[in-house]
Amino acid sequence: MKGARVKVKPSVLLTEAHPHPGLPLEGEGENGAGALAPADHVIDQFCDALWLEDGLAKNSLQAYRRDLAALAGQAGALLMLGEADLHAYMAARHAGSKATTANRRLSVFKRFYQWAVRSGLTRIDPTLCLQSAKQAPRFPKTLSEAQVEALLAAPATDTELGLRDRTMLEVLYATGLRVSELVNLKTIEVGLNEGLVRVLGKGNKERLVPLGGEAQRWITQYLAQARAELLHGQSCDALFVTRRGSAMSRQMFWMLIKRYAQQAEIHAPLSPHTLRHAFATHLLNHGADLRVVQLLLGHADISTTQIYTHVARERLQALHQQHHPRG
Repeated sequence: MKGARVKVKPSVLLTEAHPHPGLPLEGEGENGAGALAPADHVIDQFCDALWLEDGLAKNSLQAYRRDLAALAGQAGALLMLGEADLHAYMAARHAGSKATTANRRLSVFKRFYQWAVRSGLTRIDPTLCLQSAKQAPRFPKTLSEAQVEALLAAPATDTELGLRDRTMLEVLYATGLRVSELVNLKTIEVGLNEGLVRVLGKGNKERLVPLGGEAQRWITQYLAQARAELLHGQSCDALFVTRRGSAMSRQMFWMLIKRYAQQAEIHAPLSPHTLRHAFATHLLNHGADLRVVQLLLGHADISTTQIYTHVARERLQALHQQHHPRG
């Protein structure tokens, strides 16, 4: 169709210049914009740009879309909002909520308006003078090495599913992958001879991560004894598969972690990234260089990795107090 844009990604809906016949286009606003498209079209354009420029994952794009749609639904046309509108929305929406939640949404809005100004959709960024809420530093909860060993030993490896689950836990602890990276691993990305996995992380950035001998042995055993049995002749390029012949989902794996933690009688706070946090903290506890840990985790900014130094320091202090005669 003449004038239509090409759909480049299933998660990002691209529309024509006027995708909703019968709905008026937004008029010229106080920010100096001309005839503006409906809010959902502007959000689509923004999400397209995020995907093309940064390669953001589907889940991240959906979160951006939700936040902007909520703002448009409550405050009005996005490109006609002023600083007072944004301030009033943030105050009403986040009264009594955590500072982290408010700051996450504000960062979405800031990024949207920066893009809108660059794209010539508006002349004014109404978020310029909006300040982030003060928040206490957050440090990831992690498990002790003994707790990790108990968690890894929880699956019954005499079954195909148990062997798969043990292998997933071993790989996660050995590599520090994000759960999304783990479930998206393909068999072709695992080099058992080299002892490496090739990971496509945030922003489509690729990195190589060592597996270690233990994880290599479990992957070899899983491939030999369980994967084909789970597939039942079906084809799937994912390393870790379900009985339905499809890749594992993040949600499914999170349920497994909770179940095995309960079996192992681990009562510490858990998250889908529990083993990723343990990987980083235990490396630092054993003297790993911070820059090396940053590369292994796939952090773009070392300040993100530095939160683990605090956790490692706290753990070392606790061990000193517990075991030193003058602690």
